[in-house]
Amino acid sequence: MASWRSRLSGRLSPRALGLAAALAALAFDQAHKFWMLHIFDVAARPPMSLAPFLDIVLSWNYGVSYSLFPAHEALTRLALLTMQGAIIAGLAIWMVRTQSRATAVALGLIIGGALGNAADRITRGAVADFFYLHTSLPVGPLANYVFNLADVFITAGVALLVIEGFFLPQERRAET
Repeated sequence: MASWRSRLSGRLSPRALGLAAALAALAFDQAHKFWMLHIFDVAARPPMSLAPFLDIVLSWNYGVSYSLFPAHEALTRLALLTMQGAIIAGLAIWMVRTQSRATAVALGLIIGGALGNAADRITRGAVADFFYLHTSLPVGPLANYVFNLADVFITAGVALLVIEGFFLPQERRAET
């Protein structure tokens, strides 16, 4: 007897799974940001240590990863959003065309995370980050990294694409 998950995933197209992943990632990210900013009020709190390498803080990122290409003015923010929109559109086209459920879910996670960060950029002028990963080890840029749930979804989607590309034979990808 097949489990409800296998019956459900067998009925859902890759496109539907990808869309569900995108909507879930966007919803979780925006709900978490709302909670952190308006209910937990992270801005009024000092940094909180969760582990020796992880703190809760509020950091506004006006650029992209590692604050590259900061966009403080409306025109540069619009340029950044335009570039982000073009990338999201390209990923959405890929997601709609794929026959692989794993690829569709991975792309959905990336798209949902990117939409969550774009929503921040539109509504708040910058992306709200909360998790501060740090170490004193000389590991380059990962010694200090601030991120949010959208970034987690983007990273998980990229990891799933890499795992699928390396470990799933080409002929099986359409079946996943």
